Amino acid sequence: MQLRDFLRSGHTPTLVSAFLYFDVSFMVWVLIGALANSIAPEFALTDAQKGFMVAVPILGGAVLRLILGLLADHFGPRRTAIVGMILTLVPLVLGWTWATTFHRLLGVGFLLGVAGASFAVALPLASRWYPPRHQGLAMGIAGAGNSGTALATFFGPRLAEHIGWHAVFGLAAAAIGLTFVAFILMAKDSPNQPAPKPLADYWTILQERDAWWFSLFYSVTFGGFVGLASFLSIFFRDQYELSRVAAGAFATLCVVAGSFLRPVGGYLADRFGGIRMLTGLYVAIGAVMLAVATLPPLAGVTAALFVGMGLLGMGNGAVFQLVPQRFSREIGVVTGIVGAAGGGGGFILPNLLGTIRQFTGSFSGGFVVFALAGFACAGALVYVSRAWQGVFVGRGGLAANLVPVSIAAESE
Repeated sequence: MQLRDFLRSGHTPTLVSAFLYFDVSFMVWVLIGALANSIAPEFALTDAQKGFMVAVPILGGAVLRLILGLLADHFGPRRTAIVGMILTLVPLVLGWTWATTFHRLLGVGFLLGVAGASFAVALPLASRWYPPRHQGLAMGIAGAGNSGTALATFFGPRLAEHIGWHAVFGLAAAAIGLTFVAFILMAKDSPNQPAPKPLADYWTILQERDAWWFSLFYSVTFGGFVGLASFLSIFFRDQYELSRVAAGAFATLCVVAGSFLRPVGGYLADRFGGIRMLTGLYVAIGAVMLAVATLPPLAGVTAALFVGMGLLGMGNGAVFQLVPQRFSREIGVVTGIVGAAGGGGGFILPNLLGTIRQFTGSFSGGFVVFALAGFACAGALVYVSRAWQGVFVGRGGLAANLVPVSIAAESE
């Protein structure tokens, strides 16, 4: 695949806009997790409360992705993104001026989910401009906005040391404002956007078995990525007794791998097949998380988490190489459904890690459970792919023939 062909096949300013919107929104989405080591002492939180606090924004994103995904299909992703950025300013202002108790902070965290819901808008905005042969790379570039998590974990603790964690919310609001202006100037809806359908029609997607399988697969890859991105600062501080800034730096190192390898996962899935890629990735994820569960010295666990987050990021790209080709006309809603499942996985993981540590005194059990989930997804993918007509292959083989046998029969 030539870069020139890719650039000519779509709309680069919109692709850049989708990335920026996704990037800054993700920075905002995990902001509480990035600031957790500054917040927790102020409210005297337990391990379980820490896990719940950083998980609440992920839950909010999971719920709101369904809504924003549907709106993106019905009214267009550009309009939906504009509304989403305006709404994101509300919890940021509240976090800056109002979140003076733990319960208020939880309310702010849930509202921050609207930033996480950007996933269901940014990916359709980019995807609809590109043909099937470039879907993996286009979705991977837009999805590399996951790198916003690295911005949060790196800058958040440092800024909190100097200006306090409340004021960091105010700075994030300014970043959203600048992104809003750039988005207005550059982003355009694709002329290939499907005509709006009655809203009730979209719920028929839930009757498709593949939507549920994709949701399961994404709950492990994306759920693992965003869950760990929100929790790793706590993990490094509590397990290895690092300073707040150092814990954020180590978390950032791991998050960067997952953020920037997402496009690689999409590109390799284009070339070698999403099914083959995902199966191998899930096995590798399980193995790496078992290594993390042994809680090796700091250098060893950092290397393992760096690799593990990279694998999760590649898995995110590979899943969404498959999704738009299976559900090309309902990509906004399906992205919302699958993305919500990913958010659900991200909500469970920090709670699991925090709660197990509170009751056992160790993070090991949580990572063992996560490893088993990776192995289970590998087995599930082998099983479900038997019912699909056609396989994903690289070097010219397209994913357009990924259709369940039962569906293919109904269309004949």
